[in-house]
Parts: sequence; structure tokens; C-alpha cells
Amino acid sequence: MYLAIIIVYTLALTIIFLYSLSQLNLLFGYMKSKKIKEINIPKFDLSTPEETPKITIQLPVFNELYVMERLLDNIALLDYPKDKLEIQVLDDSTDESVSTTAKKVLELQQKGVDIKHIHRTNREGFKAGALKEGLTKASGEFIAIFDADFLPKPNWLKETIPYFKNPKIGVVQTRWGHTNRDYSLLTKIQALSLDYHFTMEQRGRNFKNHFINFNGTAGVWRKECIKDAGNWQGDTLTEDLDLSYRAQLNQWEFKYLEDVVTPAELPLIVSASRSQQFRWNKGAAENFKKTYKRVLQCPVTPWKTKMHSFFHLLNSSMFILILLMAVLSVPVLYIKNQNPIFALYFNITSVFALSSIIFFINYWVSYKSIHGGGFKNFSKYIGLFFTYFSVAMGFSLHNSIAVLEGHLGKKSEFVRTPKFNIKKISDKWKENKYINNTLSPSTIIEALLTLYFAFAIYIGIKFEDYGLFVFHIMLFVGFGFVFFKSVTEKL
Repeated sequence: MYLAIIIVYTLALTIIFLYSLSQLNLLFGYMKSKKIKEINIPKFDLSTPEETPKITIQLPVFNELYVMERLLDNIALLDYPKDKLEIQVLDDSTDESVSTTAKKVLELQQKGVDIKHIHRTNREGFKAGALKEGLTKASGEFIAIFDADFLPKPNWLKETIPYFKNPKIGVVQTRWGHTNRDYSLLTKIQALSLDYHFTMEQRGRNFKNHFINFNGTAGVWRKECIKDAGNWQGDTLTEDLDLSYRAQLNQWEFKYLEDVVTPAELPLIVSASRSQQFRWNKGAAENFKKTYKRVLQCPVTPWKTKMHSFFHLLNSSMFILILLMAVLSVPVLYIKNQNPIFALYFNITSVFALSSIIFFINYWVSYKSIHGGGFKNFSKYIGLFFTYFSVAMGFSLHNSIAVLEGHLGKKSEFVRTPKFNIKKISDKWKENKYINNTLSPSTIIEALLTLYFAFAIYIGIKFEDYGLFVFHIMLFVGFGFVFFKSVTEKL
């Protein structure tokens, strides 16, 4: 039994360590990209009608009562020739937002905006189905996509469209910003995570010519690229990742713009974050199952790109390893202190602490790129980093369930993330009709895990072994936070 626990525990540590090395490689790419200035990049001259392409903006929405008016008003402010711009509201809604959206669309039409309200009576294919249907009616050569909570700046199209003069580019993706970053501790740690993805990972991969993903919103597709890659498909919960890989396997290039920021709303409450995390993590696992064999067998894809694609597609599966490592860490603590024969093994495994150091450095570089350096910001970062990783581990049970469902092929509905249109802590959100007021079945287990890691802290003190002490405190705090917030939000 001891040997089995040690083997599984070591395997989890090893894979996480290899994943951290791939992230370290992205750090090198990111740092190098910062030192190189792009020159002689072909771009459309949008000051001339001949080089100004027709654009279709697609707004896929479903029951977005609280943010639709803000979205449509904002999109109408985009600075682009009116005769070269059309807007599609791809509305799958089933509530009163259908009529309020239709009224707002009519108001904008009367002001001269080329906007159409396309309402489906079914959600076949969910978001992918709506985008695919809208594409059949789109007159634009390029398709810009925004989710309901995204607020692009007026010059957004003029900052993105010019790059499509290069006929090889199929997608231009921009960085997400956050309208409510400082609303709460939950939004701050979500911002830290997303900022890391949209700086280190996206730019690092793009600079090295590895596969990146369109993030579902705040980006532009070449219509020809969508069709060449097989169009939108609704067989995974992350249709954006799916189409991105199919397009890049067909030799289309993606352009990532870190300096073009598109603000959006972060989930305010744990239940909303659960919905988003579940969809993203399950969808990533589904895409690994669907796509990786083709990536591995692609004769023109470099081996380094295949390696990064493996960890990219398997990213969400790290939650299973984290949960496994966390649960096994308590019996490992017993084995370590009651079986001196394993002393050499535990001395060797201490090298895996490098994984934590790598993540700490990577996230700091990402944080510094947005907030700046200095002792004050570094001090803030330290607390935020440990809080983020504690809560991320607290979500590991919930996310592991999502990942397992994805790998096992269990299908589920595309559950939207409720939007609130709230920025101040004093604003009320409990009246939001889209909040899921039922407790997740995993909440009870999260409560038990909170007690389990409290026991782990006690065992560490009893044995006077503090090697895993910080790790167990983070797990206790993380699972306790997720459990406490999940319960209190319902009250």
C-alpha cells in the first residue's frame, strides 16, 4: 500500500513538474518577445476605402437582461465606416430580454446603424450553433465576436483589422481587461489568473509560433479561415479552442495583440465562477480527446509545438493531479515519519518544489507587466499569489469532476456565466434572476476536505514536520473559502 501511494504521488508531482517546465519555456519566449520590435508588418491602410474590408460583428447572447443595453450602446460607438460594418445580435434568449433587445436594436436601426436581431427558437449547438447560423448571413469578410459583457474601445477595429493584410493570418486575438478587477478578493484572483494567460501564455506561445487559442470573444476571424477549418462545431463546450486548433493545423496563423485591451466583467460570486470554470475545464478535456491525436500525427507541426499543444490541451487536467497530490499528501506525511527507509526518496522529491518557484516567478513577471514593479507592488503580489493558488486548489474538486466528464465523453448543456453589470461592492447582486441558488453536490465534499486538511495541519505539528505545512494551510484555506462562499451566497 505504501509503495502504491508513493508511486501515484510521485507520478503526479512529475507531471506537474514537466508542466511547470513548459511554462518556464513560455517565460523565456515572453521575455524575448518584449525585446523585439515588429518592423515592416504588412497592414491595411484603413484611411483608403480600397483597403477597408467589410466587417461583420457577431454578438452571441443568451438571457443577458442586465447587460444588453450597455453592450449594444458600446458596439454602436465603434469607429469604422458605416457602409463597411454590419452587426448581428445572435440571440438565443428565452426570457424577456428578447423583447428588450429587439426594442434596442430597432432604436439603433433608426439611428442608421446596420444591426440585425437574429433570434433562434432553439439552442442547437449552443454558442457554436448561433455563430454558425449567423455566418451564413454575414456579409463581412472578417468576423469580430464579442460576448455580452465585453466593451471594446471605439478604435478597436482599427487596431485589429489592419493585420489581416497578411493573407496567412486567420485570427487576431486581443487581451481581456477587467471592469471590476477590484470588486472583491474573488475578482482579484480571477484577474491574476486571466492576466497570466493573456500575457505569459498567449504572447509566449504566439511569439514562438506555437498554437494559441481564440478566446471565444474580443477577437476577429477571417471568414475564409472559419470555413476552411470546418466551421463552428458544437460537440465540445469550448468551441473556440476546437476551431482554433483545426485552423492552425490547416496552417493558418494567429496574431495576438497584448497591448489591445478589451474590458469585460469577471464573475462576482463563487457559483458564477463555478459555471465558468466547469465549462472551460470540461471543454478543454473534450478538446484534448478530440484533437490531440491529430496534432501528434501532423507531419508539418514541429515537435516543440506538439509538446506545448499537449500541455495546452491538457491544462485543465492538472486539477486532477493537484487534487490527487493533495489528498495523498496526508498519508505521505505518515509514511515519511514512520518509515525511515524512504528518507532518501523524500530528499530527492524535494526538487519538485522548483515547480512552485517557477510559477511564482512566471506570475510575478505577468503581474509586473500590467501593474508595474517595485517593492509595494511585489508585496501585494505575494499575498495575491498565495491567495490565488489556495483558492485554485479549493476549486480542484469541482474542476476535476468537469475534466473527468470531458475525458469520459459525458455530454452536458452549455451553462452561461451570469452577468451582473456591477462594479461597486455596495451594489446589490442577489436579485439577479440568473443566479443558480442550488448548492453544488461537491460542496459537501469540499467541507469534508476542509476538515481533512485541518487534520493535515495538526499531523504536521504533531510530527514536527513542516515540509508540507504551508501546502496544507493553503489547501485548508482554499477549500474553506470555496465552501464558505458557496453556502453564504445562498443565504
